[in-house]
Amino acid sequence: MISTSQFRKGLKLKVDGELWVIVDFQNARTAQRRAKYTTRLKNIKTGAVVEKMFASGETFEQPDFEERRMQYMYTDGEHWHFMDSATYDQFRLNRDQLGGVEDFLMENEEYKILFFEGEPLDVDMPTSVVLEVIEAEPAAKGDTVSNLTKGAKVATGLEIKVPAFIKVGDRVKIDTRTKEYLERV
Repeated sequence: MISTSQFRKGLKLKVDGELWVIVDFQNARTAQRRAKYTTRLKNIKTGAVVEKMFASGETFEQPDFEERRMQYMYTDGEHWHFMDSATYDQFRLNRDQLGGVEDFLMENEEYKILFFEGEPLDVDMPTSVVLEVIEAEPAAKGDTVSNLTKGAKVATGLEIKVPAFIKVGDRVKIDTRTKEYLERV
C-alpha cells in the first residue's frame, strides 16, 4: 500500500480502479486541521490530467507493474512495434502511449517497456539520449560573437537547434523531456 506521505513526482498508483502517475503535488496544512495533498494526476491509459485532493494518511493500492526490455523494430505510421528478445512476442504502442518519445526511438535498440496485466502501457526513456547528426545547415562565417544556433536533423528524423560548430556526423546529447540540445559527445 502507498500512503500520501510517500507521494513524489512520477509515482504510479491505483485510484478508483484507474492507473495514475503523479505529475505534481503540494502538501497544504492549515491550523488545527488535517493536512491535505493537492495532486495533478495523469491517467496512464488515456493521458487525461486531473486535479484531486487527498487527506493526509490515505492509502492507495500499488499497481503490479512489470518492466521488460524490448527491441524497437519499426513504425507503420500509427503504431510503433516492439519485440521481446527472449520470447519473440511482439507488441505495438500508439502515439498516446509513447507520450512524445517516438522522436528518440532507434530501430534495433532495446528499451524498457512498462506492462500492466500483460498489456504494454509506456516506454521508460532515459532523461537524455545520444544521436548522430545526419543533416545540418551551414554555419554563417564570422558570426562567433553571439550564441548562434542552426537547424539540424538527427538519425531518428527529429529536427533540433544546435550550436553553429555542430556538423554532419557529430554525435549530440539531447534532453528527451524538452527535445533540446545538451552537448556534443
